Amino acid sequence: MTSSSPSGDSRPSNLNLPNVLTSLRIIFVPVFAWMVLKAPECVCWQWAAFAMFVALMITDKLDGDIARKRNLVTDFGKIADPIADKALVSAALICLNVVGWLPVAYTVAILVREFGITIWRMFMLRRGLVVPASKGGKLKTTLQAVAIGMYLCPLPAWMDLPTHGLMIAAVVVTVVTGFQYLWDSRKQ
Repeated sequence: MTSSSPSGDSRPSNLNLPNVLTSLRIIFVPVFAWMVLKAPECVCWQWAAFAMFVALMITDKLDGDIARKRNLVTDFGKIADPIADKALVSAALICLNVVGWLPVAYTVAILVREFGITIWRMFMLRRGLVVPASKGGKLKTTLQAVAIGMYLCPLPAWMDLPTHGLMIAAVVVTVVTGFQYLWDSRKQ
């Protein structure tokens, strides 16, 4: 699915499978948030929220893999994918705070880092410097996703400590990788 621009170069259309998956992820974030807010009422809502979160995280992996494999990387995708990621994680953390399952300090630490680094990356981009995701950033994303998933999944009480420990690890890696991005940028 490519379309030619007036200048003659061939670029992928914005209407492609990876961008549709990204758009669906953005559209379903409010539905997911509603499910999390309903979760304390019934374990069925908790399972629904968990299943929706897993599905949305799978689409996050799929859209990037498909875009790279089929050469369908677009400017829209480069902008929309991180927005979808931030929207999903932010909604999950904030809703977990609202229902009382997650300490607010964890959400604040993660969101300050996430949005701070996003704003910083925009400033770097205006200076002509692209800051790619680091291996630490990918570890951070994985830890956050697994920890959020564990909070959403109706696990037995004995799993509370491992779930909490994993979220602490996610917070620590999130903050450390944020500082690492800033430290590494000094070299540029």
